[in-house]
Amino acid sequence: MPGPAPRPRPVLGRRSFLAAGGAAGLGALGAGAALPAGAQPGAALVADGTRFLQTMTSAYPGLADLPRLPQSYADESGLFSTAFVYDCALTVCALLAVGDRATARVVGDGLLFAQQHDPQHDDGRLRQAYNVGPYVFYDGVPQPYGLVRPDQTANIGSQFGFLGTAVGDMAWPGIGLLHLHRSTGDGRYLDGARRIGEWILGRAVNPGALGGFRFGVDAADQPVPNVSTEHNIDCVAFFRALGAADPAGRARWTEAGRRARALVEIMWEPAGGYFYTGSDDGSTINRDPLPLDPQTWSWLALRDPAYAASLDWARESLGTTDTPDSPNSQLPTGVSIRGVTFSDASLSSTAVYNGVPVDPDAVWLEGTAQLVTALGDRRAPRDAAVAVGLVREIRRAQARLGAGQHAGGQLIRHRGVVSASSALDTGFGFGYFAYQHTGATAWAVMGERAVNPMQVDGLR
Repeated sequence: MPGPAPRPRPVLGRRSFLAAGGAAGLGALGAGAALPAGAQPGAALVADGTRFLQTMTSAYPGLADLPRLPQSYADESGLFSTAFVYDCALTVCALLAVGDRATARVVGDGLLFAQQHDPQHDDGRLRQAYNVGPYVFYDGVPQPYGLVRPDQTANIGSQFGFLGTAVGDMAWPGIGLLHLHRSTGDGRYLDGARRIGEWILGRAVNPGALGGFRFGVDAADQPVPNVSTEHNIDCVAFFRALGAADPAGRARWTEAGRRARALVEIMWEPAGGYFYTGSDDGSTINRDPLPLDPQTWSWLALRDPAYAASLDWARESLGTTDTPDSPNSQLPTGVSIRGVTFSDASLSSTAVYNGVPVDPDAVWLEGTAQLVTALGDRRAPRDAAVAVGLVREIRRAQARLGAGQHAGGQLIRHRGVVSASSALDTGFGFGYFAYQHTGATAWAVMGERAVNPMQVDGLR
């Protein structure tokens, strides 16, 4: 445990809006050690990335016989054994893309356990995150359990406040479960996905003028009125896949997908060639900041040439290069990383997290991998060349950043990809840092494998 007194820490993850805010944390947020000078950026992104995802899924060997989920970030992030369900879903998709059905099923089964054993609700929801291994919190109180508590309920925890349920955090596990169902034929995964669909339709329809689906519910189970373009894009992909897998409910799921898509189309700005982020009240468009996710995922989910310019806007308007000379860079000497950032607000941010000022040139590696995946799927002129160049940057980051980090107290020997090259502010009240991350790694693996998790048959 760190010596200094606990201080409030930022939440890592785009969906931190649902956090109750009760977190305490470590001191300085560092970029992690660099590799020795003679080390070379390897071409083993997929091999090492896959092993990293496997490592994070089995980070607590004493719990191997119980349902489990992958820890999202390296221990150094200060989030201990937190597993965000969004990251879990991406892990399922990436593992299926490389042929590791066995580990993908472990994660899928962990999601089903969490869904079926919520300590308070029996309505198909998943929480934003779960505790998946023992640790001692900053207040000195031991948290001795993994995903399964002694009373056989899911360990939703409370230390960081990740107790709410978001539409996007439901749709992505639904997508992952449907890919598992398609791969294995196991009807349990389809049943879990159906329950997710029912929860979204029952709890998250936006009554405001913009339509679509609102954000979800908070930790107190109260509706959150915000509407996210990104989450509705997730729903387009999820409900399409659910309709393909569930002929009896196809008409209903198809209509739900149309509802989500209508909201997404309202958010399109043709003059600029990008999507707005969503709405704060369900009726009025929020035009600032402009994030990356709706731009990349809109292509992956819609594949509509009418909106293809969003990828070009993302590449041009959110492009950045982090160097040791950048303001507040945490990169080691001699290393530079090129890619894209989280939002246009990230490029001028002066935010400070736990006393560490952010780097406005920081690269969001997860988002860069998303862009690679989308460009590889679009295949317009020069897309392949741009994607290859960005993959080279991700490989360099994997090789140079995050050395010496741990999971479950053990050194991570096959490194994944850190979420950001230096401390990065999203513009939405939370940040990303240079800690190895299952979400960033899963997107990088899928980008290298040229698959599209948002299409029904996209992992083959």
